[in-house]
Amino acid sequence: MPLAYLRTVPVLRSFDEAKAREFYLDFLGFTLDWEHRFEPDLPLYMQVSRDGIVLHLSEHHGDATPGSHVRIEIKGLRGFHAELAAKAYKNTRPGLEKPPWGGLEMTVTDPASNRITFAERKG
Repeated sequence: MPLAYLRTVPVLRSFDEAKAREFYLDFLGFTLDWEHRFEPDLPLYMQVSRDGIVLHLSEHHGDATPGSHVRIEIKGLRGFHAELAAKAYKNTRPGLEKPPWGGLEMTVTDPASNRITFAERKG
């Protein structure tokens, strides 16, 4: 049977549930799809999504490395940027950049120092 690609889901490290929720849900506008803990006082593992973008956030030691970088290609970056700018989030005010290879990019850094670059191709 041939390989069939379905999708890629990055796992990003998280340390503080409240800060992660504020950043991903309130600021970036993602939706909480589900969350899991093996027991009430154990680390949280959750899935957030928005418009087909799916991310897993994990408080489990060893699941991911803080300070990772994920690049997500999207359309409508200017509108997304305007939406975030209108929120006047106290911890970051991302700008739009035109990289030398073309297109448009916006990078945000989450509370665990993970960077997410939203990129729109030229044309």
